[in-house]
Amino acid sequence: MAGIAGVATGGQESQVGDALHTIAHRGRAGKTVQSGSRVTLGEVWPRAQARYAQDASLHPVVLDAEIHNWAELATGAASPREAVQAYYRGRGPAFVAELDGPFALAMGTSEGVFLARDVVGKSPLYWGRRGEAVCFCSEIKGLLGWATDIAEFPPGHYYQPGSGVVCFATVAEQPPIDLSPEAVAAELKARLVKSVRKRVGGGEVGVWLSGGVDSATMAALARRQTSKLDTFVVGLPGAPDLKYARMVADHIGSRHHERVCSADELPTMLQEVIYHLESFDALLVRSSLPNYLAGRIASDHVSAVLSGEGGDELFAGYHYLKELSPDQIPEELIDITNRLHNTALQRVDRCSASHGLVARTGFLDRDVVDFALRIPAHMKVSDNGEKTGKWILRKAMAGLLPDEVLWRRKAKFWEGSGVGDLLAGYAEQTISDSEFAAERVVSDAVPLRTKEELLYYRIFKAHFGDSVDPALVGRTKGAPVA
Repeated sequence: MAGIAGVATGGQESQVGDALHTIAHRGRAGKTVQSGSRVTLGEVWPRAQARYAQDASLHPVVLDAEIHNWAELATGAASPREAVQAYYRGRGPAFVAELDGPFALAMGTSEGVFLARDVVGKSPLYWGRRGEAVCFCSEIKGLLGWATDIAEFPPGHYYQPGSGVVCFATVAEQPPIDLSPEAVAAELKARLVKSVRKRVGGGEVGVWLSGGVDSATMAALARRQTSKLDTFVVGLPGAPDLKYARMVADHIGSRHHERVCSADELPTMLQEVIYHLESFDALLVRSSLPNYLAGRIASDHVSAVLSGEGGDELFAGYHYLKELSPDQIPEELIDITNRLHNTALQRVDRCSASHGLVARTGFLDRDVVDFALRIPAHMKVSDNGEKTGKWILRKAMAGLLPDEVLWRRKAKFWEGSGVGDLLAGYAEQTISDSEFAAERVVSDAVPLRTKEELLYYRIFKAHFGDSVDPALVGRTKGAPVA
């Protein structure tokens, strides 16, 4: 994804340029910094998100976004950027509720800087203060050393000088639809096809393919809409992801790329991965190691990849959800979907952007999300003698994937890739019981859960010092505690 940075003060080209240099990995295709009387805005962009011209007579805009309906928003606009400029002028700040696609955007106005972020938080955005002025950046590291009060900008909100922070959209429970399972599966498949069509674009797209039903869905639908498709998988020797990804690739006829890594290789990657990830959450770091390698491989072949992120949250893929009653499931799915922005989606963003790659999440398309929220819980977790998660998604994809993949038992990214508890064992050997007891509480609000998490926190603090509040780091729900 692209990278943006700025401050609500004119003449700060050097400072904003330094912030962009820190996140230059996000945009290796180009860079720009523009300054007005009230703002200085900057942007770097990757190959998959070309820098589009904007109307110099309107408010300047920087975007980390893929706005699929931009041509419908403003008559005469020649690019997404011009559409945003014109739509803001015509509709005011609430226009962001009508944008279709992930976005983090900043716009210079006569009052200062306008900020907004999409409802699930697919595009990252952090903000703080430089003196009395609002400043922002796509990654925390770009604000260190010149900003105070650094915080994550909330998903589904905009900031308008004079009005403050305003919620424009939420992911919330919806009344269930009254349709047969066959009708629901057909509609779900149709919406997924459209979502993938938006994200395939002009080609040069691949898929991070773990061999689970979510990434396999993206791969199967994308392959039917492209003349060729590259797929990528990473795992340790004997990892189940390698087997199932190869099975899917053979079935759909993709050009498959496989990276087998060794157990000894994983600890050597921690410094680099945690720097980019900006997290010490144990399960997030675990899953980021193979994902980071997958991003590196993919960047050698394509400019964008499809990811299956969001499928588990929308369609009840996690094992513990089977233990809930049907009336508890919708609320729980809303909760874990609203946690994606600083956990799994942060992994997806950093593991792609660190290599100048764009990751696209087809399950988080607004039309798919809207429909998924209205699918009854009993169609997500089916109980036909044995409870099956994501039942309706599997039904929608019947005939497009091998049955062995379609009904594969859910495995978390770090489990399927073979990472398992290797890093927990490494941490056990590295950190003594007395060290863990002495260092476990890093703040009143953030106790570290395990030695593995302490191992990662030490690296995190070495990179970012005391400038980043540990409470800013997202934590995986239900992670093990020592």
